[in-house]
Amino acid sequence: MRVLVTVIGLGGMLLLGACNSAKKATGPGGMTIKDPGLLEQRADSLFFAAQRSKMLGDYKTAITQYSDYLRLNKRNPTVYYELSRLFLEVRNPAYALIFARKAVTLDTSNHWFQLALAEALSVNEQFDSAATVFAGLSRKYPESEDYQFNRGVLLAKANKTDEALEVFDTLEGKVGVMEELVYQKQKLLLKQSRVEDAANEIRKLIAQDPQEVRYYQLLAEVYDANDRVAEATDIYKFILSKDAHNPRALIALANYAKKDNNQPLYWEYLTRAFANPDYSIDEKIAYVYPYLQMLEMDTTKLEEGLLLTDLVIKAHPTEAKAYALRADMYSQADMLDSALACYNKAISLDDTRFSVWYQLMWIYSRKEDPHALLVISNKVTDKFPQEFMGYYFKGVASFLLQQYPSAVTTLNKALTIGSGDKKFMADVYSLLGDAYHATAQHELSDSSYERALMLRPKDAVVLNNYSYYLSLRGEHLEKAASMSRRSLELQPESATYMDTYAWILFRMDKFEEARQWIEKALQYPVAQEDPNVLEHYGDILFNLKEVAKAMEYWQKARDKGASSVGLTRKIAEKRYIHASQQ
Repeated sequence: MRVLVTVIGLGGMLLLGACNSAKKATGPGGMTIKDPGLLEQRADSLFFAAQRSKMLGDYKTAITQYSDYLRLNKRNPTVYYELSRLFLEVRNPAYALIFARKAVTLDTSNHWFQLALAEALSVNEQFDSAATVFAGLSRKYPESEDYQFNRGVLLAKANKTDEALEVFDTLEGKVGVMEELVYQKQKLLLKQSRVEDAANEIRKLIAQDPQEVRYYQLLAEVYDANDRVAEATDIYKFILSKDAHNPRALIALANYAKKDNNQPLYWEYLTRAFANPDYSIDEKIAYVYPYLQMLEMDTTKLEEGLLLTDLVIKAHPTEAKAYALRADMYSQADMLDSALACYNKAISLDDTRFSVWYQLMWIYSRKEDPHALLVISNKVTDKFPQEFMGYYFKGVASFLLQQYPSAVTTLNKALTIGSGDKKFMADVYSLLGDAYHATAQHELSDSSYERALMLRPKDAVVLNNYSYYLSLRGEHLEKAASMSRRSLELQPESATYMDTYAWILFRMDKFEEARQWIEKALQYPVAQEDPNVLEHYGDILFNLKEVAKAMEYWQKARDKGASSVGLTRKIAEKRYIHASQQ
């Protein structure tokens, strides 16, 4: 049986009657065609042209050609039928219904037109009316089981549960107990909270074929879904007596044991289920995957999750997905080396899945290992040349390795490919801004930062970097100060951003304000260890005439690792040296 009889593609059966109908003598544009032979020739040409367009899949052209035909002959029901089918294909259900109704009006005897009307009504969610059409077809063709079945399905969709059950009961009396009928009836009975009646429907199938385990499983699921755990448990245990490795029964019993806090029994059932290689690996992964989400809130779930992944790997030792799942678990727990080992094992078994390569790149970036990131991203861009993220990570690695021209080239390639995610596009423009700055291409650097801020105006990193680089060049200092203040509004506890703002104020000769902000920054231990912040403080102090203290902080900066020529000269000459003089 079928849920709905499909009539797409049956138009060819109706062609014989299509071209012999009477045609009006009015052509396109209101032009009168006086020669009946010419009129018929024109109409036939349009009809068969529409048929060809339809067969070629050019539905919009076919619609236009059929519509032109109707301007010559409005009394051909086949064309209305064809238009109804075509409007369903182009997802315009309202028009499909209009033309299906017209076809039925012109020819009430053609059951294909009736079926088209029923389908159009159903697609428009007029289920009750569609059921009425099938009721008429059932009376006209009482030998057809499909029409009666479809009527019942549509009544169910129309929430006429009692009427639908009556139809299915009548049909069952005619054809006997059949799976599709039982499934439909038990769903309706459960909707009415008639759990035992629904269970009895399943028992009809069991009585008919007592060796079919699937029916017992369905019966257990009916009880389980309605919190009748005792009945469900008995049935699942019976299933295991017939099939000791049935995974669904084992999983269900494992879940019951877990709810009862019976961990030994839980693991016994679960181990037996997962050990079954015939139990789909995808279903096993679906069972384990929630543990990845739980790890964010409960780290104690890691051990249990890893035990489950062990079971998956033991049952499927050559499946890349098994190792990728375990790697995901390690990655979520920040056990990055273990995650790398498992992702690499997954790739050794199947290197076609970009998602695994992506995880490898992501982990190397988290480990701040640009050499490894560059190696793996080179492989990715060779293997997946149309994947945006391969070029993005390659650009990150090149930048971190100070290979700035390569970073620029690679990041521009990423932009060419594009990403649907504004965040990643903004990241590319931001990094391009840094790379262009490093190569003294200041106009390109500024425009890249501007594009990043258009996509992500509240990006504190971009606001800080852009404003700092402007201050180093001594350009647009008011704009730099505004952006720096904005970054501090977004992250008021950032010592780095405080240092940037202090430095911008210094470049604007606002030395006292600069001192206030850099001293705020130096309250944070991270700033006290940063040689750039210490050197900046020395510069500010010198310009406030505190030469001895400035010398102290320049020396501290050198002790912390600063080694610029400018700093060496400041200490040697005991004076501030402007960047333009260095």
